[in-house]
Amino acid sequence: MRMIKVLPLPCPTYLYPHLHKIEASTSSTHKSRRAFSLSALTISLSALVFSSGNAPTTSISWANPQVPKFLELPNSGGVKALDIRVGDGETPIDGDLVAIHYYGRLAAKQGWRFDSTYDHKDETGEPIPFSFVLGSGKVISGIETAVKSMKVGGLRRVIIPPSQGYQNTSQEPLPPNYFDRQRLFTTIFNPTRLANGEGATLGTVIFDIELVSMRHL
Repeated sequence: MRMIKVLPLPCPTYLYPHLHKIEASTSSTHKSRRAFSLSALTISLSALVFSSGNAPTTSISWANPQVPKFLELPNSGGVKALDIRVGDGETPIDGDLVAIHYYGRLAAKQGWRFDSTYDHKDETGEPIPFSFVLGSGKVISGIETAVKSMKVGGLRRVIIPPSQGYQNTSQEPLPPNYFDRQRLFTTIFNPTRLANGEGATLGTVIFDIELVSMRHL
């Protein structure tokens, strides 16, 4: 596996204990624990730089710091992506059963993590990935769009605008904890704030997605 360094985005960082195989530096315990940082987008996403350059598959120099650049995925309705790790497996198509791990965060709550599959454990303590049929419409369209252009083994961070995010309270993925679901949806669908024109902020979600496997049905 290729080792990479990822420059923290200009927002609070988050830890990724499950990504112990992606080591940023062996010379610093602190840096290795932050194999990559999560951007906790707050009210405005204008600080992010979007470009059509190549995904960062090599090391980023700490001596020449640059903000990692996101790409807008084609025909995505505004979904922007940053490939943390490019997979070497197959790319799924509609009708395939895919399994993903993810961290889901809400921009309106300063990057509040409302759900993570790494917290969903089986009887042996192993994290349980989230599975769905690609193209079924069960999950928010921003996740489907992101997965369709990934390869198995890949890891991608996506910023999903409201139009491609949660349109109702039945769309998946859903936090298993009732209070997390309530906080998520009472924020996104807050009628007073929506009436004040805050919809673009309220409904923006950020997912870090790892495509674990796929199977043709």
